[in-house]
Amino acid sequence: MGVLLVTLALIWWFRPSARPPLTVGGDLPGPCRDFSFEAVPYVVCEIDLRSYDVAVFHAGADGRAFGSLEKFDMAMSGEGRPLLAMNAGMYHEDLTPVGLLVKKGREVAPLNLADGEGNFFLKPNGVFLIGKDGKAAIMETNAYAAAKPDVAFATQSGPMLVIDGGVHPRFEANGTSRYVRNGAGVRDADTVVLAISRSEVSLGSFARLFRDALHCPNALFFDGVVSALSNGERMIVGGKYPAGPIIAVSAKR
Repeated sequence: MGVLLVTLALIWWFRPSARPPLTVGGDLPGPCRDFSFEAVPYVVCEIDLRSYDVAVFHAGADGRAFGSLEKFDMAMSGEGRPLLAMNAGMYHEDLTPVGLLVKKGREVAPLNLADGEGNFFLKPNGVFLIGKDGKAAIMETNAYAAAKPDVAFATQSGPMLVIDGGVHPRFEANGTSRYVRNGAGVRDADTVVLAISRSEVSLGSFARLFRDALHCPNALFFDGVVSALSNGERMIVGGKYPAGPIIAVSAKR
């Protein structure tokens, strides 16, 4: 029982004790635009996989987690900076992923089917993936476990925001839990939609953004409070927040 309590405590992954000021600046990356929905401002990035590559990152060549978007951007500077980067999944205090992480076809962290406390375990949760065929999908976690898709990149998070066209059944229409939030949707196999709010938003409203305005039949919550977006050189939204899994977009070569 003691081990279980310690494990559950760690899964209340690191969060800042207070909400730092939101950084808003820089130039929007090419696939991104400012967007407003239900009086909440967002940055929305619509990624055509026929023109852009989407990949998931976590650690550098030394095996240590990048730790933040700023450090990731600096590490990538010698390889050509991505057009944009965003935190892409929840993490433990040591920055290890809470759930599945696949990088370049190699499983870095296993699929997490456990029950627990916190948003990650607000089931159904799910997996964002890019298949080895270059196609995108968001799958509910149990469906992913059953299908065992052949993936190049994947990150597990939770809760699902939109599931086959329906908002997560446990969301209130406009609950009192309000944070800056970010997530991903898949409109079709060739179109990934990333979104981050510039101000605090409820999960219900955030889910409707993906379903009603961005037309994504499936969408996945990445995180809140520590949500951040960079354009490869400077922060667009967010500050020097810690990051576990990171999603990055670059132009196809």
